[in-house]
Amino acid sequence: MEVVGYISALVIGVVLGLIGGGGSILTVPVFVYLLDIDPMQATAYSLFVVGLTALTGAVRNSSKGLIDYKVAVTFSIPAFIAVYLARKFIMPALPETLFALGDFEVSKSFGIMVFFAIIMLLAAFSMIKDKKEEAKEKKAVKGKAFWVVLEGAGVGLLTGIVGAGGGFLIIPALVLLAGLPMKKAVATSLLIIAVKSLIGFIGDVENLQIEWLFLLKFSAFSIIGIFLGIYLNKWIEGNKLKKAFGYFVLVMAVFIMYKEIA
Repeated sequence: MEVVGYISALVIGVVLGLIGGGGSILTVPVFVYLLDIDPMQATAYSLFVVGLTALTGAVRNSSKGLIDYKVAVTFSIPAFIAVYLARKFIMPALPETLFALGDFEVSKSFGIMVFFAIIMLLAAFSMIKDKKEEAKEKKAVKGKAFWVVLEGAGVGLLTGIVGAGGGFLIIPALVLLAGLPMKKAVATSLLIIAVKSLIGFIGDVENLQIEWLFLLKFSAFSIIGIFLGIYLNKWIEGNKLKKAFGYFVLVMAVFIMYKEIA
């Protein structure tokens, strides 16, 4: 199963390279269901893998001048503060049994995975729905720096809980609130994802035992995958692939719900 896990890491990177997001939503299910890692540990490992892989993409985008650093800083500061606090204090403080309904106990692991499945559903619908034309999406909401900061904090908290990058929430915010063109929004999103994920992971280093050799090998496969995805992007239309991947994420979300509830 470890070999299958590394192949999955490659796929995660390829998807990120092809459509600029979405692949990171698979890291937690791969760790939990393929590699039998505890959900709390899985969300921590996901932050590291997502952070390194997104950073690789961000460096590439930076060389092309696609990143808006002013917007990235405005969004990133509240995001990485929120994700660090979530990983350092909130997640470790959660009791092993969140609450009980009669004889049915809702454990911490169960709660994390069900919440993660709900986030996957939102991500799937975001990828499946028809996007407006870029010219329409470029319409900015002026004077909304406060909302950019608030959105950054919210996405950071979400990332801290489920360990996913949150690109499906970040990109619309950058387009609508910051007025970035879609290509710049995707590129800037990768930098934001990298910063907040890696800083969030620092909170886990202080609380969890990390298997560094395994984590670095898994991340290496994901980074190879993102370069492969970028290369394949010349021949594969990203929008069509994004919708198809959205349906796959939808099926995965339903599978997680069934697996946890059944």
